[in-house]
Amino acid sequence: MKNFKYYFVILLLAAAVSCKKNDSSSVNIKGNVSNDEAADMVAASVSTNLNGVAGVSGDVTVSAQAFVGLHLPCGTSKSDSVSRQSNGTNVSYSYKLKYSYTLNCNSDNPPDNLVSNLAYSGSYSGPHISSSNSGSSAFTVGGLSPSATAYVINGEYKRDGSFKSKVDTTNAGSSSIDIAVKSLTLSKPDRKIGSGSATFTITGNVPKKGNFSYNGSIVFNGDGTANLTVNGTVYVVVLATGEKSKK
Repeated sequence: MKNFKYYFVILLLAAAVSCKKNDSSSVNIKGNVSNDEAADMVAASVSTNLNGVAGVSGDVTVSAQAFVGLHLPCGTSKSDSVSRQSNGTNVSYSYKLKYSYTLNCNSDNPPDNLVSNLAYSGSYSGPHISSSNSGSSAFTVGGLSPSATAYVINGEYKRDGSFKSKVDTTNAGSSSIDIAVKSLTLSKPDRKIGSGSATFTITGNVPKKGNFSYNGSIVFNGDGTANLTVNGTVYVVVLATGEKSKK
């Protein structure tokens, strides 16, 4: 009888330890980057002021317009360096960008597209997230002919670095964002975004909490906003600032 009681006590202790381990694991999973925080990081990566897809698209179409306007010969390559910074109340940023461009022509010799490659580094601080990061883009700008009513951009944008949440200050770590851009149109001559789409992946790690991973889609609406879908939740992003709100 004594042996049975002793064995029963051992089983209870083992069950208690097992429950404690499971509870600890649940806390780690729950405490990782939220859907909203992932959306904040992706929204910044498509915005104009925070050196996102919209900002880079503006730069490369300005260069495309200049290449065509100056009647540069096929195969011409040029490079350019740009620095941007702002110390706003809600949003501040500082970035250094290095572009390289090559003009390609079709078989009849008129300009067909401009290939752009970018390497950049910098940081930003927004209402919900701050980040120090670096990255690259490889965009091809079509629609260079005088008869085309819009520039059309296809390519890839990347951003890697560190982040810190201002909503949950325990969430700080590393992130990597990859955005594949498809048929992003910018009207001539004002270069306003009219339409286009993209898909993205965002991965990263929060020390002591573990890895996170999200993917989703972006639709550019043509009114200065984009619909960002993360894990089934749709957000409306103001492209000028990167601010988001649930739709």
